[in-house]
Amino acid sequence: MKVARFYAPGDIRLEDSAEPEPGPGELKLRIRNCSTCGTDVKISRFGHHHIAPPRVMGHEIAGEVVSGDAPGWEPGDRVQIIAAIPCGECSECRRGRMTVCARQESMGYHYDGAFAEYMIVPAKVLAVDGVNRIPGNVSFAEASVAEPLACVLNGQELANVRDGDDVVVFGSGPVGCLHVRVARARGAARVFLIDVNRDRLDQAAAIVKPDAAIWATEDTDVVEAVRDLTEGRGTDVAITAAASGAAQLTAIEMAATGGRISFFGGLPKDDPIIACDSNLVHYRELTLVGANGSSPSHNARALEMIGSGRVPVEDLITHRLPLTAVHDALHLVARGEAIKVTIEP
Repeated sequence: MKVARFYAPGDIRLEDSAEPEPGPGELKLRIRNCSTCGTDVKISRFGHHHIAPPRVMGHEIAGEVVSGDAPGWEPGDRVQIIAAIPCGECSECRRGRMTVCARQESMGYHYDGAFAEYMIVPAKVLAVDGVNRIPGNVSFAEASVAEPLACVLNGQELANVRDGDDVVVFGSGPVGCLHVRVARARGAARVFLIDVNRDRLDQAAAIVKPDAAIWATEDTDVVEAVRDLTEGRGTDVAITAAASGAAQLTAIEMAATGGRISFFGGLPKDDPIIACDSNLVHYRELTLVGANGSSPSHNARALEMIGSGRVPVEDLITHRLPLTAVHDALHLVARGEAIKVTIEP
């Protein structure tokens, strides 16, 4: 079979490999789709401290069961797999906070991922209900988007997006587009989308149709723009779906009294510090929340939302490429020329 293995930053090799065979409690999948994201690009460029190369990449996984002895699963079952694997036993997991599991592992990091024709689902994944049946009306490509959608669900739950909210999303990549759609599904009154990349903003806005799309240039005061759109109040929720400290600061400035700010996108590890006006947080009674990945239950609910049509994702998939074009896929994501890129081994 063909696989795409990470060896070192800048060194991802398309190789022939023997098909893996499942051990006790494991499943073997025929991968049908594995979508790509900005994290894959970062790994390709800088590596990751949890990856001991060589490692098959790919963590947005949808495929078909081939074999295995895990109870309840049969060859031919169509499944989506979680990316982040909680241990289910640590103090955070016992408190229901699986997204911040102290012993979390990940597909494509600790275990070989799905930039491959076949993959093994570890027993640890099945132990935490991390294998989800794909609804009959959902394609493999759509199901592969359930993983980032699950992360978005977690972020919006933590930010308590609710009926009647005005919501601002910074970043018009695939995650930003999903935030727009999830906010609408949760009852937001208006959703505004901001980006510094005009072409990507226009492409995203044409698909997800925010109530306003704001191009953040040096000549644009985005805080004033949002206040103009919200009758002077500011936004109830601001979500920074971008790795930008400037966006985080701007999100705080534009928040309405009682607003919630979600630092959804992490900052670069060599520049993670921002200096905010804490009096804005104090006097406006703002809430700052982080968001870190998703739990198995978020993945299951994400698939349900795709299947029900509450959060469409098929039109977000702008590029479908074979495994042999994995480098092209990563370059598309890195350049911001696509919304969602999926690999079809």
